[in-house]
Amino acid sequence: MFPAKLFNLIPSPTISSFDLGPVTIHFYAVLILIGIVLATFLTAKRLGVRDVKQGLVIDIVIWAVPFGIIGGRIFHVLTHIHDYFGAGADWVGIFRVWEGGLAIYGALIFGVLGAYLGCRQVGIRFFTFADALVPGLLVAQAIGRFGNYFNNELFGTPTDLPWGLEIPAANPSYPAGLPAGELFHPAFLYESLWSILGVAVLLFIERRINPQWGELFAGYLIWYSVGRFMIEQIRLDPANVYFGQRSNAWMAVLGVFVGIGILVRQRWAHHGLLASPYLPGREPAAEAPAEVPAEATTEHETADAEAGHHESLALESDKPESN
Repeated sequence: MFPAKLFNLIPSPTISSFDLGPVTIHFYAVLILIGIVLATFLTAKRLGVRDVKQGLVIDIVIWAVPFGIIGGRIFHVLTHIHDYFGAGADWVGIFRVWEGGLAIYGALIFGVLGAYLGCRQVGIRFFTFADALVPGLLVAQAIGRFGNYFNNELFGTPTDLPWGLEIPAANPSYPAGLPAGELFHPAFLYESLWSILGVAVLLFIERRINPQWGELFAGYLIWYSVGRFMIEQIRLDPANVYFGQRSNAWMAVLGVFVGIGILVRQRWAHHGLLASPYLPGREPAAEAPAEVPAEATTEHETADAEAGHHESLALESDKPESN
């Protein structure tokens, strides 16, 4: 066994915010914003390869981010209902988002809805955007989890491992009955590292088989949900429990099945009974323009035909998407 008290590597943070004039800046909010900015930048760069104007990504993010924050907060409140309603609870705390409490699955569900609406507005296929978003989304989650560290939350069961996390005994979430000075599994760090590893794994898969039509997004749902289910087994923060599992563990199971469902449906549509002559894993090329007799071809007609042939497949065109 490790002498944890001597080799502890993760001390408890002493501050969670700082004052900038009359305004209090919370590290949790700052890290969430940094994650959003990085995810937007990386997604824009990835869509730029498909000839999508980077400014269009911001138009989608304007829809997705507010939806995601609202959904994440609603889901957190619903799964920690006794923290906000009941004897001694302060329901006004529902609106203090800067104190922590954004459930990722709630943010995903509502964020996907917002992104879909944004994609409809700018004319980008949703799954094209979702596949491009995956690496940036995982990076954002990895950064955002450190906001939980500064808020002294999202820790696991006691441990004597050298990377045990210190939690002040005065913390309301400190387990009753345990002596002060115990160290805990840094669940926030485990999830952050799992997300970073997911970036490497999914980008490797992308380079090898070039998944499209939402298949990379499905891989994200499966990867993140498997890790989240395992981490939920050691978390100690209060949560609703159903049939022996925390609510977010059941959401992780659902996430795996949704990811598998997307993969099966997309493979069915593009490589199964509805298979087309196009190469596996690649979007169909734009149909070549009909041949025009040489004597009837004008300079303008030729230019128009070439423009149509090279139109980006990431954008919605006159030919409807099969999925």
